Amino acid sequence: MKQMKKKILVVEDNLLLSGILRKWLKQADYEVLTAGDEPTARKLICKCPPDLILSDIRLPVGDGIRLLQWVVGENFLHIPFVVMTEFASYPDAVRAIKLGAVDYLHKPVHREPLLELLHEILKSPVTSRRNSPRLQRNSRRIREVERIARKVAPSDMSVLILGPNGSGKESVAQIIYEYSLRKDKPFVAVNCGGIPKELGASEFFGYVKGAFTGADADTPGYFEAARGGTLFLDEIGTMSHELQTSLLRVLQERVYNPVGSRKMQEADVRVIAATNVDMQRAVDEGNFREDLYHRLAEFEIRQPSLAECPEDILPLANFFLNRSCGELKRGFFKFTGEAETALLSYHWPGNVRELSNRVRRAALLAEDTLVSCEDLGLDEAYFCNGMFNRTTAGLKDKAEERKRIVMALQTTGGNITRAAKLLGVSRRTLYNRMFKYGLK
Repeated sequence: MKQMKKKILVVEDNLLLSGILRKWLKQADYEVLTAGDEPTARKLICKCPPDLILSDIRLPVGDGIRLLQWVVGENFLHIPFVVMTEFASYPDAVRAIKLGAVDYLHKPVHREPLLELLHEILKSPVTSRRNSPRLQRNSRRIREVERIARKVAPSDMSVLILGPNGSGKESVAQIIYEYSLRKDKPFVAVNCGGIPKELGASEFFGYVKGAFTGADADTPGYFEAARGGTLFLDEIGTMSHELQTSLLRVLQERVYNPVGSRKMQEADVRVIAATNVDMQRAVDEGNFREDLYHRLAEFEIRQPSLAECPEDILPLANFFLNRSCGELKRGFFKFTGEAETALLSYHWPGNVRELSNRVRRAALLAEDTLVSCEDLGLDEAYFCNGMFNRTTAGLKDKAEERKRIVMALQTTGGNITRAAKLLGVSRRTLYNRMFKYGLK
């Protein structure tokens, strides 16, 4: 069956850049729509929804951030949104990621990075893999999550993983898979947010030749691809009502019909789902079926945010730095003390994914083998309420002093030098305070 071209909407008021982007995308066999402002973009999205939106943040009428908020609010969540930004407006890119953009590109945009990014985003929403590498994290909360995941793994219970975007929910799903009795069968991950509702049935259940125009051959769906193994449904909270009903029926009866066929197929899969949506609220507001929620949530696991696991920040940052330097062929780099303090003080609204992106950016910008605070480009709005604010005059609030010391020591894994820097005091002062409160 001939594959339809992916459709890209380019929202850019600079006619020269818009023309260049259009040319590159057409050469890469994409269909291209263009808009020069927010109102025009909205009309095009409603009339002919694209497969991806590539938008500048600064527009003559409206802006990219408001367009992104509208896209999310109008239930176009399945359309990936990529922002283009100048280095000077980097905080806007961070805000866009927090609001739901999948990635950002710095201007001037270059052809190869653009096409690589679009290819990565627009590849099939289903992936099948075994034993994919996982990040090694050692914080107490993550170790507890992993312990629970290993505990539930040998059963065939449906598991619902709750947690914010970018926190590593798929890593939890992979732990369950790797310790399950189905570990030698496929692990199929599906991004539910990337599946248009009109294609849901054929994507999940497959179809037979002649089922509809263009169905030139029997084609298996996700349930068949995961037969005997694990089906991981990411972003389950974005699933359409029609597909929710179909999925519930399959989970109840353990059989399904491919589109256009009367022959029943066995649904021999273990289902793991994940979402950043408040599911109880979604149920209360009528956006998600209560019976399906209970089917999926036979066992719930909550994945904490990166800010809740401060002990993981520096080890992960160093891992990402080494990996990025290798990929970018930049040699060996390390963080300055001030950069480490900034990493520990930042709230990380985009979680592990944002940390990875920030460090990769820094690896590209850094000079003289040292990564500075400026290279990281952290948004001042997301530092942690002054808990570790280096501009404060040491430890003066007696009521909070012990709590802050304990948190700093936990955050730095007991490293006195880093904890002192984090608190804005000398090592000697920190030792004295630790002695005062009986901390070892």
